[in-house]
Amino acid sequence: MSELIIRDLHVNVTADETPILKGVNLTVRSGETHAIMGPNGSGKSTLAYSIAGHPKYTVTSGEVLLDGQNVLEMAVDARARAGLFLAMQYPVEVPGVSVSNFLRTAATAIRGEAPKLRTWVKEVNVAMTELEMDKAFAERNVNEGFSGGEKKRHEILQMSLLKPKIAILDETDSGLDVDALRVVSEGVNRVRATGVGTLLITHYTRILRYIKPDFVHVFFDGRIVESGGSELADVLEESGYTRFGVDEAAHTEAVTVPAVPADR
Repeated sequence: MSELIIRDLHVNVTADETPILKGVNLTVRSGETHAIMGPNGSGKSTLAYSIAGHPKYTVTSGEVLLDGQNVLEMAVDARARAGLFLAMQYPVEVPGVSVSNFLRTAATAIRGEAPKLRTWVKEVNVAMTELEMDKAFAERNVNEGFSGGEKKRHEILQMSLLKPKIAILDETDSGLDVDALRVVSEGVNRVRATGVGTLLITHYTRILRYIKPDFVHVFFDGRIVESGGSELADVLEESGYTRFGVDEAAHTEAVTVPAVPADR
């Protein structure tokens, strides 16, 4: 059993020291799925990237423990080797690096030795088939020219092969059409079934129709303001975030979100 404990976490934007997270407390255990929902700009993605170690954010106080170890004291690659996985909302392109090389290099770093080529190819092919990915995909450069759906399938492909202890999925449903959302969600569910603890960050409830959370947390103004079971997502679908003092229409207009290519 693994356990991720986030304790009184405070985070600023490094550039101007603007406070974003204002005392986040959360525990995610093996086999549990926690959905974090909230309006744009509430700090959900900041939580994900702060745990992963993005230099844009500075932790000013608090701790993040994975099986008793404070990951905030680790380098980014050490956090990944310790068992943390982040599926990014907007995965970056890596020109000149093929998907197959990227995946095998990542697996080698996590496992401590290079996987044997014959078994590795079979492992990758099975995972790609499950995600309805063409085998030619493995020879393309990482995320270069990928559609939104291809990027998200690649993220879940990594998750499937690297087998983390705790997976953080930052708005995995963004940029997905209905078919891609189904395939990606099924991929997440297969990994969840192996006992991975999952922190699913989302703005909408549609992905929760496919990935059933054990717990739902409402994120607002840099902290968790309400928690409950999966039924809380239905309440939010009905009433939105207005009871937390959010004008959703005005807030959405004020926030600029980078475009994600539609799935092909």
